[in-house]
Amino acid sequence: MKAAFYNGNKKFSIVENAPVPPGPNEVRLNVGYCGVCGTDIHIYHGVMDQRVRPPQIVGHEASAVVAELGNGVTHVKPGDRVAVRPLKFGAEHPFDKGYTHVGKNLQFIGIDSPGAFQNSWTVPAYTLHKLPDTLSLEFGAFVEPLAVACHDVKIGRVKARENCLVIGGGPIGTLIAFVLKEKGANVIVSEVNESRLNMLKSFGFQVINPVSEDLKKRVSDITNEAMADCVFEVSGSLAGVEAMTEVVNVRGRIVMVAIHGGEKKPVDLFKFFWSEIELLGARLYQEEDYEEAIKIAAAGNIPFDSLITRVSPLAEIQSVFEEIDRNPAGMKYLIDCQRL
Repeated sequence: MKAAFYNGNKKFSIVENAPVPPGPNEVRLNVGYCGVCGTDIHIYHGVMDQRVRPPQIVGHEASAVVAELGNGVTHVKPGDRVAVRPLKFGAEHPFDKGYTHVGKNLQFIGIDSPGAFQNSWTVPAYTLHKLPDTLSLEFGAFVEPLAVACHDVKIGRVKARENCLVIGGGPIGTLIAFVLKEKGANVIVSEVNESRLNMLKSFGFQVINPVSEDLKKRVSDITNEAMADCVFEVSGSLAGVEAMTEVVNVRGRIVMVAIHGGEKKPVDLFKFFWSEIELLGARLYQEEDYEEAIKIAAAGNIPFDSLITRVSPLAEIQSVFEEIDRNPAGMKYLIDCQRL
């Protein structure tokens, strides 16, 4: 079988690699499609080399077909089509309070252990969620990022008819917007890239370009001065952090989705006191988020075909990552892991 190894220094190589037979409570998969995540781009840029330890197979936004079962596996069978929830839970820790998806001993499959950019992938059986017949393997690769969006919206406690602002209209921000729409919220998306703005507008979302428009005034106009009940900071930018406290209303919620690593960014703490604002962290997903994501994906209300920028065979993974670096307007790049 073939596998794509990340070697460091922005380089991938396609290598012949032996399939791993499944052990007890494990399943070997024939990987269908794997999306390229923002985390994969961070890996490509070398900022996670200590954790990834190249050469290593990465990738985690995967759909697959069950190929072989280990002992004790009963909830799936060969031929089943599945999405993978790539979390390996370590020993429970008192610090975690039972939230193993963000636990101290959590390992992320595809970062801390081999991932999905390969023909054959062996994973713990509990990570598998069956896909309905109405959802293609190609679209099934969106379940992982869509589960992120479902978790974010759940953390935000969004109700129907609430005004919600998504700051950042990239892949995750766009999926959050669609989940909010499913919840019956009034959705506004702030995005600086004109191509993405036009796409979001074509999907029926209210959009704002904060570079050419006054974000606070536009949110006020759209909401008849009520402002946002819930804001999702997905941009990872200083401008996004500065804006999030300006547009949220009394007892509104701010959900921090982006990973704000590196340089620290100032937050207007006075606003939290003055208007009793909540700041909520959101990371990864839980089992229920995957099931909700599959249900939403299968309903057919998200135009996944319009969100796919490129589908490429595994052998072209190097050029895919290079193109992502060159194309800030791109959305979701998929690797067909059975096609060379």
